Amino acid sequence: MPAVGALFPCAFAPEALPDYARRVESLGYRELWIVEDCFYTGAIAPTTAALAATGRLAVGLGVMPAVMRNAATAAMELSALLRLFPGRVLAGFGHGVASWMEQIGALPASQLAALGETATAVRALLAGETVTVSGQHVRLDGVRLEFPATVPPPIFLGVRAAKSLRLAGQVADGILLSEMSGPGYVRWARERMAAGRADAGRTDACQVTVYAWLALDEEGEWKVRQTLAATLLSQSPSVQLTELSFAADASELARRTPDHDQLARALPREWVEQVAVTGPPESCAKALHDLHAAGADTVVLVPTAKTPDSALRQLEEVSPTVLPALR
Repeated sequence: MPAVGALFPCAFAPEALPDYARRVESLGYRELWIVEDCFYTGAIAPTTAALAATGRLAVGLGVMPAVMRNAATAAMELSALLRLFPGRVLAGFGHGVASWMEQIGALPASQLAALGETATAVRALLAGETVTVSGQHVRLDGVRLEFPATVPPPIFLGVRAAKSLRLAGQVADGILLSEMSGPGYVRWARERMAAGRADAGRTDACQVTVYAWLALDEEGEWKVRQTLAATLLSQSPSVQLTELSFAADASELARRTPDHDQLARALPREWVEQVAVTGPPESCAKALHDLHAAGADTVVLVPTAKTPDSALRQLEEVSPTVLPALR
């Protein structure tokens, strides 16, 4: 059965994190993932706080835009965390939202090259290697960490499209799939990652971690419906939706229903259930089982609540009924 984790949304103030992390650990969740989005908080400091506040919980950085950090300094930060909290750090890198990266003057000529070069260099540095590379984005000359990780962590790439997923199979240890990743998309993504691993001749273990909305009430379900509707009405619908069983029907419904709120109300509930953990305990458990059967090793529940306290209540509501069913 899949491991189950929880997310600390970037919209929550960082001072709420230590208590949030302790509660997530006490409820029996295995992992806590921390979002790094512009322009909320960075990932390193909150991850350190969450690790210091807990004793067993694994904490993931999900994800750091590769172009916002020099590969050497990213490896230095991660190696310090890994030596302070061995076996409890999960590292994630991503492209970063292109408009944000352009806004801060960090958009590279090739986002794919920047991500691949960063992940490769960081993995090598954490393993204690001396790294010399002259790439499109990463340039290092004889760099070696004085305190490399005693046990290097899995490096995840938070990516969506086919080329990026294939890259993840070549250079990383796993993928981190964002919200709206239903079972059909998870299968598709895992196949693309597997193709990349075959390209690189890799046979080592890999992991698939999936973010899934936790929508236990009408307000949470409405938030999911609104996001789905906005995505369907956008000029470039997410690849995550194109790989779901209802993709063609959803496109047709969006064509006939151009009003956002009207479309959100018109979405069949079974479509919502494919992209969210929602409903009574048996429905929540089924959603997690379906994601696991599609290839998810870990499902990270993303509370739809607006405050840390209400998010914890959602996680608490699920933990005594759903988590035991997965063991």
